[in-house]
Amino acid sequence: MKHEETIIVLDFGSQYTQLIARRIRENKVFCEILPFNRDPQEYRHKNLKGIVLSGGPSSVFDQNAPICEKRVFELGVPVLGICYGLQLIGKLSGGEMERSHRREYGKAVIQIDKENSLFSEVKTNTAVWMSHGDHLSTLPPQFEVLAHTENIPFAAIGNKNKKIFGLQFHPEVAHTEEGMRILQNYLFGICRCEGSWTTESFIDTTISGIRDLVKDGKVILGLSGGVDSSVCAALINKAIGKQLHCILVDNGVLRKDEAREVISAFSDSGLNLKLIDASEKFLSGLKGVVDPEEKRKIIGRTFIEVFEDEAKKIKDVEFLVQGTLYPDVIESTPFKGPSATIKSHHNVGGLPEEMNLKLIEPLRELFKDEVRELGRKLNLPQGLIGRHPFPGPGLAVRILGEVTREQLAVLREADDIYISELKKTDMYDRIWQAFCVLLPVQTVGVMGDERTYENVIALRAVTSLDGMTADWARIPPEILGKISNRIINEVKGVNRVVYDISSKPPATIEWE
Repeated sequence: MKHEETIIVLDFGSQYTQLIARRIRENKVFCEILPFNRDPQEYRHKNLKGIVLSGGPSSVFDQNAPICEKRVFELGVPVLGICYGLQLIGKLSGGEMERSHRREYGKAVIQIDKENSLFSEVKTNTAVWMSHGDHLSTLPPQFEVLAHTENIPFAAIGNKNKKIFGLQFHPEVAHTEEGMRILQNYLFGICRCEGSWTTESFIDTTISGIRDLVKDGKVILGLSGGVDSSVCAALINKAIGKQLHCILVDNGVLRKDEAREVISAFSDSGLNLKLIDASEKFLSGLKGVVDPEEKRKIIGRTFIEVFEDEAKKIKDVEFLVQGTLYPDVIESTPFKGPSATIKSHHNVGGLPEEMNLKLIEPLRELFKDEVRELGRKLNLPQGLIGRHPFPGPGLAVRILGEVTREQLAVLREADDIYISELKKTDMYDRIWQAFCVLLPVQTVGVMGDERTYENVIALRAVTSLDGMTADWARIPPEILGKISNRIINEVKGVNRVVYDISSKPPATIEWE
């Protein structure tokens, strides 16, 4: 896919690398994250406007410190180093570094030393977010000081002739008051970007690309009703219409009325959609299974079997669609360095190679918020676009222990009450993910004049940017009270409701 302009972010392992890319894209400039050691020859042919060196947990004094090639600075485009990126610029350009006596972490105030394009229209004293252990002690030749703090003399440096700049702080985080302005100065004042990467241009380019690729061929897509698969379906349906065959598999562990709602959401779109009720096959496979990883394997394996069987009924299929997102691609890339966690993601590579289908991944360059915006432009209902993430194994991993029809019925009703009450307020859209968990314990209670010994439902709700870290959502007590009362009064078999106030880390979002 071609773009008018591209900013490359070289990843040195910073927890904020994806956030840098998101901030750049918010300014309608296309941005791509690559490992720090990627050969510059591989991206110099792009319409490259600039390169950002991310921060990272390493020290330039480490024996195996991640270091990019010097050719990065010889491509003729502006370079911006952030935190570790500044230190690397200093080291590679002939400056001197020293270890700080104490790590500087948190809020600081920079003082801008002179007018320069990077700090254009930024106030002289502005709050920034620091996170570093080393700092530059001697400027490299041809560099000048752009800003300092009370603790460090070189909070920002620049070589105007070569257009190489370094920031010891993080402009991408919300704690840096004028961080977005500084990034905009870099993008538009220094890199001369136009900001032409819009949702509309993405739709037009992607539709054109799909039509050129598919021609008269047939395409299949597993539609779950989640945001990613729904946007994929709407986008490809717009491109090729009836050549797209969507398969919705009811695996028996969906939420209440979920299959019906998905079909209803696409009823006016002309989408070629087939519902397969395979719930009996899935639930039979789960009988007696309590290990959460085994549940996931059984559901994944059974889905592939069902999907393959249905795909074979459609003659001459050539292409398979997957809703791979950009974070999936990043996490699945075998980086060699500090962010070397290689993750085999369920959306990257997913279905078996023996299907012999060519893969179409129309969302693989997008973050989740960009996918939601794309869905809005494609006129998908808000109920689909704003839907919380839902795991592939569904309710099976929200029942701790064996999955039975009886337990599923209890969990479905409780979950439906929980979500419906959140949607009556503005809480649902302020929460990243909310769901019920059926616990494998029973507790004593009193209903009327009788003692009961019934199930416990745990409510889980978290706020998050991308699911990598999360904090428990502060739902007002009166809303929690109403939810609890409704579940206990309306769901037979439940006499106690608890609320999970664990953050990630150390807990995970899901319980299994």
